[in-house]
Amino acid sequence: MTTIKAVRARTVSVPLDHPTSFSNRQVFKRDYALVEVEGEDGHKGIGFCYGGNNAGSLVTHAVRELFAPLLVGADCHATEALWQSMYQEALLHGRCGAVMRAISIIDTALWDRNARAANLPLYKYLGASDLESVPAYASGGYYLDGKTPDHLAQEMLNHVEQGFTAVKMKVGRGDLASEEARLAAVREAIGPDVQLMMDANNAWQDLPSALAFMRMAEPYSPFWIEEPFSPDDIDNHRRLAERTPIPVATGEIEAGRWRFRELLDKEAAMILQTDAAVCGGITEFRRIAATAASFGVEVYPHWFHDLHTHLVASAPNVRMVEFFADDQVLNFRRLVDTQLECRDGRLLLPKRPGLGFDFDAETVDRYASDAWQ
Repeated sequence: MTTIKAVRARTVSVPLDHPTSFSNRQVFKRDYALVEVEGEDGHKGIGFCYGGNNAGSLVTHAVRELFAPLLVGADCHATEALWQSMYQEALLHGRCGAVMRAISIIDTALWDRNARAANLPLYKYLGASDLESVPAYASGGYYLDGKTPDHLAQEMLNHVEQGFTAVKMKVGRGDLASEEARLAAVREAIGPDVQLMMDANNAWQDLPSALAFMRMAEPYSPFWIEEPFSPDDIDNHRRLAERTPIPVATGEIEAGRWRFRELLDKEAAMILQTDAAVCGGITEFRRIAATAASFGVEVYPHWFHDLHTHLVASAPNVRMVEFFADDQVLNFRRLVDTQLECRDGRLLLPKRPGLGFDFDAETVDRYASDAWQ
């Protein structure tokens, strides 16, 4: 038996080069919580999550103060038992948000550590369904000052020319006329055969507004509408799904298998976008993906292609990785020492043990707001 020797956490805050807008908010920096789990055998694993635009240290504090004392001395391979112990410990502090993100990154670090100790890439340690590469879609299309529909169209076309057969853009910030101009420009640029995803980032608060947008968007054949409403407004997701032929996708900030089961039971989403760094880690992600498979529903994980490549490669109904080609929005890329290789719209699976990368110590030190502890 190998026991856990140490659990360490740290917060980093990475500014964006350019303020970037979604449908209803603007982001100037990103906070990330990082974690490291070390076994008595010397093998270490890492985990990480987005901690928000501010106060990412909330996740770090949960790791240090709530969970680390619970884990030190426990068996590194008891991932199911440790997940349940952390979840039980967190009942009074929050079963989603910062506390569940802390569970998520510790759980990820445990899986990474165990895969490294076994000298296997994580996707093989989990049980691979793909061995060489996985499909990906290119994510972007954010709102920037001075960015015209033609600029957006060129951005999406650039992804297609790199071999991607699916691209995603932001929607919901402007009025219907300006949003249609953006959609029309993109569809004309990329042609009829490329899948076009739309991400609304909780743009609407009422069904009529969402329906008006969907009726406008239908002629441009979008593949899905993502997060049309607040994640807590499951009933409006269901109502919209009943009224539009465009599939509804959601779940990127949902936590725990129970909420995903509610989405499935209510037929509020045809596509789940579970994020292993949010939902409860790799352990909980696998439960959610298995539940979705029993409903005939596919999972398209949200964000962090470095992590989700392994999960797409290890479950048949987990379909595509969301890929960010540069570090302008997903600036977590600056914190790691190895980037995934992309070829013809697919991500090549890493061959190194575990996740296949480590934190770049010098860059982490530059952006860190505290020390490893």
